[in-house]
Amino acid sequence: MRHAVLDRAGARELDRRAMEEYGLHGLVLMENAGRGVADRLCAWGISGPVIICCGKGNNGGDGFVIARHLDLRGHAVRVLLWARPGELSGDAAVNFRIIEKAGLAIDVFGDEHAPKRLARHLSTGAWIVDALLGTGARGDPRPPLDGVIDQLNSASVPIVAVDLPSGLDCDTGQPSAHTIRARETCTFVAAKPGFLASGAEQYTGRVHVLDIGAPRRLIEAMLADA
Repeated sequence: MRHAVLDRAGARELDRRAMEEYGLHGLVLMENAGRGVADRLCAWGISGPVIICCGKGNNGGDGFVIARHLDLRGHAVRVLLWARPGELSGDAAVNFRIIEKAGLAIDVFGDEHAPKRLARHLSTGAWIVDALLGTGARGDPRPPLDGVIDQLNSASVPIVAVDLPSGLDCDTGQPSAHTIRARETCTFVAAKPGFLASGAEQYTGRVHVLDIGAPRRLIEAMLADA
């Protein structure tokens, strides 16, 4: 199963079927995804603050879960959000409210790059978590994320990408002009076809396939169809 792939549409369909046919709540899938990444980070070793960079979609929601689990284990975390809290919806909004109430350090950048402010966070970071853009993203990241991605890449801090590096096309492996260069990529259920493209490894780094609790029967059926 680790060598199989699911494209953008397949990953979306697996989530839908897990929720509609098997009764798994989206919050459960997001919880399992985020906790899985937190487990990997702890296994690799954390020597300082983890800077978790989040967008407004479900990828950002995974980032909020990662932050909560790292905080629970005593690690310093800072959540940087490139969206307004009111723009968040669904499971991502739920998880944002949880970390807000839990008193985690959150810096809302909204639609600003604010490079000097970002540099202050990155200057003491031990890891960067890229939870900016998910598998649904296509084309070049729009401002301010284009500049944010470039600054993260230049920070000399190891990056772990959540599901895929922001800026890399999930299906084709085509990088944009502004694409995260991760040391590690934690993707979910199966690798993405773009990871197999020539040159994609310079953006993904090592790829780790994590489960999100979807039933094996469903995964095997989806992979057979793929």
